[in-house]
Amino acid sequence: MLLQVRNLRISFRTDKKNTVEAVKGISFDIPQHRTVALVGESGSGKSVSSLAVMGLLPPQTTVIDPQSSVLFEGREVLRQSAAERRAMCGKEIAMIFQEPMSSLNPVFTVGFQIGEVLRLHMGMDARSARERTLELLEEVGIPEPASKIDAYPSQMSGGQQQRVMIAMAIACKPKLLIADEPTTALDVTIQKQIMELIASLQKKHRMSVLFITHDLGLVAEIADEVIVMRHGEVRESGDARSVFSEPKDQYTRALLHCRPRLGARPVRLPVIKDYMEGRFDGSEQLPQRSRGSSPDDEIVLDVRGLKKSFWLREGLFGKREFQAVKGVSFMLARGKTLGVVGESGSGKSTVGLTLLRLHQASGGSAMFAGRDLLAMSAREFQPFKRRIQIIFQNPYASLNPRFTVGQILLEPMRLHRIGADDAERTRLALALLERVGLPQQAYHRYPHEFSGGQRQRIAIARCLTMKPEILVCDESVSALDVSVQAQVLNLLQDLQDEFGLSYIFISHDLSVVKYISDQVMVMHKGEVVEMADSDELYRNPQHPYTRSLLAAIPKAA
Repeated sequence: MLLQVRNLRISFRTDKKNTVEAVKGISFDIPQHRTVALVGESGSGKSVSSLAVMGLLPPQTTVIDPQSSVLFEGREVLRQSAAERRAMCGKEIAMIFQEPMSSLNPVFTVGFQIGEVLRLHMGMDARSARERTLELLEEVGIPEPASKIDAYPSQMSGGQQQRVMIAMAIACKPKLLIADEPTTALDVTIQKQIMELIASLQKKHRMSVLFITHDLGLVAEIADEVIVMRHGEVRESGDARSVFSEPKDQYTRALLHCRPRLGARPVRLPVIKDYMEGRFDGSEQLPQRSRGSSPDDEIVLDVRGLKKSFWLREGLFGKREFQAVKGVSFMLARGKTLGVVGESGSGKSTVGLTLLRLHQASGGSAMFAGRDLLAMSAREFQPFKRRIQIIFQNPYASLNPRFTVGQILLEPMRLHRIGADDAERTRLALALLERVGLPQQAYHRYPHEFSGGQRQRIAIARCLTMKPEILVCDESVSALDVSVQAQVLNLLQDLQDEFGLSYIFISHDLSVVKYISDQVMVMHKGEVVEMADSDELYRNPQHPYTRSLLAAIPKAA
C-alpha cells in the first residue's frame, strides 16, 4: 500500500478558545499504480485531507489529532520535520491545484518555474533543467514547447496553464500525484483532454493518483476506487464500478442524481436534502418539462451582426485588431432561455457583456423595446439598465465585501428610484431574500459570511431588485457543487415561470445548458456555427464542432 490514512482528525482554531472540526477521523488507502477519487461537496474535508498529506495547512490555526496517522511507504508523514517534508513533497508526492493562475508565479516564465523543481529536487544544472523542461512540456501536450518555455502564465490559456502545472508535478516522476479539482473551471473539451492526460501519465509512469472533485460523473471514466465524503466523514468507499452501479449510501445516490442529465429534464431537479430526508430515492419518475421555440413566441431582443474587436499592443508602437465576436445574430423570446455554449475564447461571454454595454460594440444592432441598445447614448441607456441585468460567474468578486447584504440590495433601488423611500425598499429587499431562499437575518450580514451558493442567490436577488425582463447568466452555476447548482437552477426556473423572464444562459457545461435552454447557440472563434432547439441540437448536431463538444461530455452525465 502506497499511502495509508488512519483516524485523521483536523480542526481549525476560530479564536483563542474555540475550534471547528473539519475532518472527523477518516481512514482510507491508496494502493500502488491505482487512481482513487475523493468525492464530496465543498466543506466535506476532501481538500483539507490532501493538504494535510502535503503539509500545506497553516500551522498557526491547524490542530491535527496526535492519534492521527498518515503513512507513505511506511514512513509517518505527520511526524516528519519541515526539511524532511520539503524533500518528499514535490519529488515523491506532487500536487496539481485547482486554479493554475493562483498557483503559478506571474512574474516568472513557465520554463523557469518547472526548472526550479528540477534544480531543487534533482540537483540539475540550468542547461539540463531546460532540456528536461522542454521534454516535459512536449509530454503534457503544450504546442511549440521551444517558444512556450519562455512564456509567462498570463500568455497561456487556462488549459495550457493547467498542463504546465501537471508538467511541474510530474517533473520528478512522483509515486503519488494529488489532483485537487484540476478541471473545475475548464471547458468540456479541455476537461476531457486533461482527464485523458492524467490517465495516460498515470499508466506511463506507474503513478498512483488521488483525484479530488465534487462531480461523481467526472470520475466514472478515470477512477479505480471511489471515496465519498460529507461533513468531514467518509460516507462510502469501494470499487468505482460498484459505487456507480449500486451506491449503498443515500448521500452517494443524491450526488449521482442531483446533476442534470442529458436524457431527462425534470420540472424540478432533486437536491441533496430531498434524498437525506427521504422525499426522493432516485427510483421515482419525475414530471418532465418541455422545451423549445415556436414561431408565435414574442421576441424581446433581436440581435443582428453583433461585432466586437479588441486592439492588442504589438511591439513598441504597433497594435493589431483581434475580432472576439464576428457578426453574431440571434433572437430571444419572452419567457424563454437561449443557451450559449463554446470553449474559452469563443466569444460567448463577450456577447453578453457587449449587450449590457460593459464592452463597446464594434458593429451591429440589438433591438429591445423598439430601440437599439448599442446605438444609444449613455444617458439614453440609463433607464434600460433596469430591464437587462447580468449574473456573473464569481459571486465572491461581484459582491462588495464592505457592504452588508441589505446595502447591496438597496443601492440599485436607490440609484433607479425604485420604491418611495428606504422603508419600502427594505420591505422589497426582505421579500426578495425570502424569494431566493435566504432568511431575513441575512439582510444584516456580509458576503463573506455565506457559502458560494448563498452568495449566488444574493447576486440573483440584487438583479431582481431591478425587476428586469432579460437576465444574462454568465457561467453563473459553473463553480458550484452539484447540489447547490441544482438549487440555483431550480430558483432560476421558478423565477422564469413566475415573472416571464428571458435568459441568455452562457455556460461550458453542456448538461446544464440542455436542461435549462429552449434554444442553444454554439459559438466557435467568435462566430455562430450552429443554432437549434435544445432537444434537436443534442439529438442531431449538424456542425463538426458541435459534435466534438457533445462527444467530450463525460459518459456518466
